[in-house]
Amino acid sequence: RRSATRRATAMTAVTARGDARRVGTATPRGRRATRRATTTTIRAAATAPARAVTREDCVAFVRSGCKPREAFRIGTEHEKFGYDEATKRRMDYPVVRHVLSSLVERHGWTPINEADNIIGCTKDKQSVTLEPGGQFELSGAPLENLTQTDEEVRWHIETVNALAREKGHRFLGIGFDPKWSVAEVPMMPKGRYKIMRAYMPKKGTRGHDMMFRTCTIQVNLDFESEQDMVRKFRTSLALQPLATAMFANSAFVDGADTGYQSMRSDVWRDTDDDRTGTLAWVFDDDFGFEKYCDYVMNVPMYFVYRNGTYVDVSGESWLDFMEGKLPQLPGDKPTIDDWEQHLTTVFPEVRLKKYMEMRGADGGSYEAIMALPALWVGLLYSDKALDAAEAMVSDWTQVERDALRVDVTKDGLSAKFRGGTANDIAKKMVELSVQGLQERGLGEEVYLRYLQDIVDDGKSVAARMSEMNAREWNGDLEKVYEYATFPDTLPKIV
Repeated sequence: RRSATRRATAMTAVTARGDARRVGTATPRGRRATRRATTTTIRAAATAPARAVTREDCVAFVRSGCKPREAFRIGTEHEKFGYDEATKRRMDYPVVRHVLSSLVERHGWTPINEADNIIGCTKDKQSVTLEPGGQFELSGAPLENLTQTDEEVRWHIETVNALAREKGHRFLGIGFDPKWSVAEVPMMPKGRYKIMRAYMPKKGTRGHDMMFRTCTIQVNLDFESEQDMVRKFRTSLALQPLATAMFANSAFVDGADTGYQSMRSDVWRDTDDDRTGTLAWVFDDDFGFEKYCDYVMNVPMYFVYRNGTYVDVSGESWLDFMEGKLPQLPGDKPTIDDWEQHLTTVFPEVRLKKYMEMRGADGGSYEAIMALPALWVGLLYSDKALDAAEAMVSDWTQVERDALRVDVTKDGLSAKFRGGTANDIAKKMVELSVQGLQERGLGEEVYLRYLQDIVDDGKSVAARMSEMNAREWNGDLEKVYEYATFPDTLPKIV
């Protein structure tokens, strides 16, 4: 469902390198810019097919993400729900189109088009794209530090909020739509989502909830070598439930408090077992680039992009595709662009591409959006912090990891673990992350004050909202919207 920070084609043109800068050049000249970008997209789609890839090519593609530490970057992604201030109904496509087109016409972004519809836009290695139900996602640029991330996040939220308000809409920072059913959510005009919508019910009961009613915050981080990737992957995968607990912000569904703190996370447990989960084999001795790529190659396909169209190959085998045996595309074999797309169709709690995605957090406030990258940068970009975090989880069993993953969705930081609670581990995580950020000497530890407050209190935002609902709100859903709506001007984190 979710693609990566450094992607920019966003399911439109599949160019020789998937480089968004080939889709068009940023210009403020509005509709003319859109037409020119669309024309460029068509030409890109019509170029001669690239060389078919081998297994070795696929592994090499992921391995090519290795980079020296001085080249490590931070890519932050965050999603939010748009809604009508008067009715609270979800933002429909005409308003979505207004916001996206305004970014192009007023702010010099380059449009991303599918057929005659604008479905996103790009600028300076950032991309704004749409989830199936119109959730707005900013996939941020790969940046050097969290101060740059702060500037990027602040500009984006304040700008799209102002554009949405021109049409009487606002944005909500929360992990699950608190009111509307899947049937009541408008679907965005993106071909891949039609294929996924039809396929999801064949694999689980909650796929449509995931597609249309959830929002997340993610951060994408780099690795230096295969050994470095393995350490970071294992450690962050084990600790991902603690991020879920700290960032839990999805207690309300269908107008009521569910009793769960992260319903968004719980949804993943019955979405599609082929492509989700905690990946127990990551902790095997032979884990590395090859084993991860073999896993992805054995995940059933969703689609192939050919000649400007998404071809439905849902349930088909990538390995058959490599042999030219897809019934829908006989003789056709995958290119590296196809492999890059296929990598986006697996949804584990930590995902590997040319970088690693931390995927355990609910959508939330500006402060939460900043705290998520701060947490993982502090833990994974510091040798001392990573050593300590790795040691902390080194003797956890798969049974314990699985149980913690399940328990935090309902109980959050109060979930039981080894005679203590999840909050005990979360406190240590935040402490280590603060130390890791202090090593960087950039003052970035200020962005962890949000989490320090949460672990000191032992209560997530979801837990606090549930308490307020029981004590003050009396089931008034308007209060949820008031609490979680992004302000017009974001506060300064100091």
